[in-house]
Parts: sequence; structure tokens; C-alpha cells
Amino acid sequence: MNKETILEMVKENNVRYIRLQFTDMFGTIKNVEIPVSQLSKALDNKIMFDGSSIEGFVRIEESDMYLYPDLDTFVIFPWTSNKGKVARFICDIYHPNGTPFNGDPRNNLKSVLKEMEKMGFTNFNVGPEPEFFLFKLDEKGEPTLELNDHGGYFDLAPTDLGENCRRDIVLELEEMGFEIEASHHEVAPGQHEIDFKYQDALKACDDIQTFKLVVKTIARKHGLHATFMPKPLFGVNGSGMHANLSLFKGKENAFYDPKASLEISDTARSFLAGILKHAQNFTAITNPTVNSYKRLVPGYEAPCYAAWSAKNRSPLIRIPASRGLSTRIEVRSVDPAANPYLAMAVLLAAGLDGIQNKLTPPEAIDQNIYEMSKAQRKECGIIDLPATLAQALDYLKADQVITAALGDHLFTHFVEAKEIEWEMFRTQVHPWEREQYITQY
Repeated sequence: MNKETILEMVKENNVRYIRLQFTDMFGTIKNVEIPVSQLSKALDNKIMFDGSSIEGFVRIEESDMYLYPDLDTFVIFPWTSNKGKVARFICDIYHPNGTPFNGDPRNNLKSVLKEMEKMGFTNFNVGPEPEFFLFKLDEKGEPTLELNDHGGYFDLAPTDLGENCRRDIVLELEEMGFEIEASHHEVAPGQHEIDFKYQDALKACDDIQTFKLVVKTIARKHGLHATFMPKPLFGVNGSGMHANLSLFKGKENAFYDPKASLEISDTARSFLAGILKHAQNFTAITNPTVNSYKRLVPGYEAPCYAAWSAKNRSPLIRIPASRGLSTRIEVRSVDPAANPYLAMAVLLAAGLDGIQNKLTPPEAIDQNIYEMSKAQRKECGIIDLPATLAQALDYLKADQVITAALGDHLFTHFVEAKEIEWEMFRTQVHPWEREQYITQY
């Protein structure tokens, strides 16, 4: 994309408004909307906003920030009116002096990718698998806890009443340039998954953010609320965002070695070992809410233990069967509440640490870890993932590799905000407590 092409597309498609989007520390999409008359100013990186109003950004006395649109992210939203369409750019955030803001999650991922390039790799490819639930809206347009279907894994209509909504989501995504690989009902009632083709990490994270926006927008048109909350309902599977990861050198997949065991290279094994080494410590980033840890429990297909396998789906890491350019490792703990830019930054940093130090992974665990005793897990060297956000934050603070990947600004503000979140949860009296104790004592 270039400025001339964009201006021509805007004119041809009767675009009236431009959204300049960015992502805050928590992964929430923010935007400044401008009329198309201000587009040239935006393309010259001259649109300013108040950074002090965004949690985790800057103080009030240094609030002026600039939005630099990434021209390759230009897209016209297909669902907007022909009388005046809306387009968007995803932006990076800069200081007035022209330097990148180190509290911008997208800029932060770019910094970690530069470290990767120094090691001789050209691409960090990510294939995300985000899951979500669909709940009915009430007469006021507010979300309820009433599911719109009682389908199960791969079910079809009429059992899967979300099928039409999911199909419309796919159509909108394809019109925006997504290459959709699969769309299906997930295990839990009301739960769905749409998989799109892997991309380099920055584009993949942009796509995750766009995906969430499209899913929520189209769901509302169907009278539904889409949520990426990791565990909205007790007693059923939660929503994950499995991340399929691979490193490339030019057109060659650095994880593939046809002569090696399982046809995975030493590079892949060291990357995998790095993920396992730092697994407890990056979990606060990949699973960033109090609710995330309600999903990471035995019995619901979510990983609770740091181990790997080429067959088994109970460990943290699985090696899917595809080989050649599709050789990859699948990290199964990540959930869709994670800020994708931060999550991919810490996963990459962990893997690169494994490569730099030539780490070797432990033996694969091909039995169901959920059925192993604590003593058996200890004997196999399997460690537990954190059980609470508080525990995850303690692990995070102790890991220099992961904190360095976040940078001082993001690390400090993230931990501060999440410790407040944990304290609010810890001191709240929950319905379960009243149900258990109010008559007993």
C-alpha cells in the first residue's frame, strides 16, 4: 500500500470516516476516528491524541502522543453503509520527538522481532486458533448468560444455532482479506472457533485484533454477544487461543529437518525447550486475567502442566503432524484475553533464549498427564503452570528474559495493574461463598 493507492480507494468506495486504531496494554482496541478530510494529515503522521487517558501509557504532563498509521493495514469495513463507509488503519504510537513509544505493545513486538533477526531468522510465523462464546442479548441489548445453542464439537444446524452467525463472520473476514482455514462449533455449548492462515507475527497479531472486532460486530447483528472471556461458564470447556509457532530463514522452515527424529530440527527442539523453561513465568502475559486460571484446570482439555508431546493433547506443547513448511509447535495455554502483541513477544523471547543457550527439551510425555499422580509428574520433571494470577505475577517478576522482552515501561505498568486486579478479586465476597457459608455458620 502507498498513499496514492489509499486515497484512490477511499474516493472510489465513498469512505467518509477513518478509524486510527491501536491497542492498549490490556489488549483492548482503542481508536481515534477522523473525517476523511483529515486523511492526508493522518498519512503524514500528524494526528495527535491524549496518551494520559489510556491506562499504562503516560503521565498527564507528557500526554501528547502521535499515531503513525501502518499503510499495509488499511481496510474498508464491509459492513458499513454504502452512503458513507468506514475504513481503518492500525497505528504505532510515537512521542512528539519522533521516537517510538516503548509502552506501545505493537512497537514492543517489533523490538523483539529485531532481536530475532539479529540471530539470523527472517520470520516468526504465528497461526492463532481463537475461540469464543455466543450469548443471547436481552431486550435492552445487554448480554445474558443464555446460550444460543446446545451444540458440541463439529455439530451442525439445527443443533448449532450459531452456524449462520459464524458463516457471516467468515464472509466478512474473507472480504477483508483473511484466508480462513476452518470454522466449526467447539466442545462447549455456544462455543465456536474460526481458524485463519498463519502470518508473520506482527500481521498475525493485527489479524487477531481485527478478528475480535469483526466477531463482536457481526454477532450483535444476529442479536448475540460474542465474548473472548477465557471461562465464562463453570463445568464446560473454556476458550483458548492456541498459538502455532515456527521460525523461518528466508523460504526455509528452521523447525523442519527431514533427517531428524520426528523430522523436527535442533532449532525447533531448543525453541521448545525455551518455552518450557519460561512457561510458568510468561503465563501472566498469555493468561492475563483472574478468570484465565479457571480455564487452566484438569478435565477441560486446557493444559495445566509444562510438558510436550507429538501425540498427546494434555501437555502445554503439542507438535502437530504436518511437516515441511508446516512444521510447527503448538502452545496450548494462551487464551484469547491475552494482548496478542505481548503474548507473541514473550513466547518468541522464551524460544530464542532456548536457541541461544542450546537448551534440550526433556523426554516427550505421551500419556494423559491428567491421570498421572503428583509423584509421577515430579518423577517425569513435569511442572505445574500457575494456579492463580497472583502466583503467575510472582513468577513473571523473577524472570529476566521475559521482563526484558516486555521492557521496563510495559512490565512495570502491567504488574501494577494486575496486582490491583488480583487484590480487588481477593477481597470481594463472591456468590459461591454465600451459598456455602451463610447458613452453615
